Amino acid sequence: MEEYGKILVFVMPIFLILIILEKIYGHYKGEDTSPNMDSVSSVSSGMVNSLKDVLGLSITLVSYDWIASKIALFDLDATVLTYVIGFIAIDFYGYWSHRLSHQINFLWNKHAIHHSSEEFNLACALRQPISSFVNLFTFLLIPAALLGVPSKVIAITLPIHLFLQFWYHTKHIKKIGFLEHILVSPSHHRVHHAINPEYMDKNHSQIFIIWDKLFGTFQVELAAVPPVFGITRPARTWNPIRINFQHLSLLITDAWRAENWKDKFTIWFKPTGWRPENFEEKYPVTKITNVYNFEKYGTQHSKKLMYWSIFQAIVTLLLISYLYNSIALIGLPNVFIYGAFIFLTVYSYTELMDTRKISIVWESIRFVVGIGLIFYFGDWFGMNQLFPFASYIIAAYLLLSLVVTLYFIKSNFEKQTLMVLQS
Repeated sequence: MEEYGKILVFVMPIFLILIILEKIYGHYKGEDTSPNMDSVSSVSSGMVNSLKDVLGLSITLVSYDWIASKIALFDLDATVLTYVIGFIAIDFYGYWSHRLSHQINFLWNKHAIHHSSEEFNLACALRQPISSFVNLFTFLLIPAALLGVPSKVIAITLPIHLFLQFWYHTKHIKKIGFLEHILVSPSHHRVHHAINPEYMDKNHSQIFIIWDKLFGTFQVELAAVPPVFGITRPARTWNPIRINFQHLSLLITDAWRAENWKDKFTIWFKPTGWRPENFEEKYPVTKITNVYNFEKYGTQHSKKLMYWSIFQAIVTLLLISYLYNSIALIGLPNVFIYGAFIFLTVYSYTELMDTRKISIVWESIRFVVGIGLIFYFGDWFGMNQLFPFASYIIAAYLLLSLVVTLYFIKSNFEKQTLMVLQS
């Protein structure tokens, strides 16, 4: 927990700097691929995902250690060669876990968040799941276990492998020459994120593109078919926590409504998007049928709300950075209380980004919880030890946030009322 938190404190500023540089470059080139609201939503998704991982809010049914102890044919030391073998094994594991997440209905729920942005930029790489509470794919590491790759090598290599997938989420890099034949490139991954019929469920590889070529899922980016991004059942929200459970919610609802027990059971394991017969007519959901003719979500928004959302994301990043850097100081179980407060924070301000009236309820709850924590601990989780008056600053921020949320909700209500009267 503590070690991974400190790694993220180092990595997060690098990702943010690259996201900002992409934004600046896009503005300079007249091709801004990173709308601010979309980027705030993506960064917010990255924060809650990293928080879930740091707090260890998932379980592994069968550990890699256990598998290796039963089937290892060799006992390898942690050499450079072993790390290379481990990396290739993880990339094989990544291809198949990724492909299965696209092809099986209940597994799509944990991956839909990553595809939910209707843009393609570095920030959208941070859209990672919080809904995967159980790791089902450890068995895909059997090749590494057979070779006797130590668990320490797997544990170190997994986050490196994940971080190396960040760079190719961009529209600004077109092709990378001969490396297109070896590595996953931005061009390959644009195809993967596209909802064009020609591109659906292609290019699942994560580092080495060889897996797609080997297993028949490779598709080159076509000059005549510009990729259109998103998911065919659009999220229609900036709230990453809502997005994480949208598909699951639909599956539960459809399973409940299904008239026969076979459909209630098999819906979970059917191809992604499958619904019982006639459900599309009886219980329609929003779906993109023409990828070249649909309205992107949230293109019309208040500039004031946009700047406030950026401010909220920055403050939350500072709060989460303090948590990751101070896990030992905060201690158990208080890190989980702090984590719950961060989840509540992200949920509250992204509800406001969607201009939902209920955001004032969530913000009021956050204010009460935050002030209550300060009174209970007499401090903001030990922050006063780093600089004086920290708890007063946090309290002032919570009050400001409540007042500003009320302002936006009131302004939006008045605007809607005026539109009704004019119509």
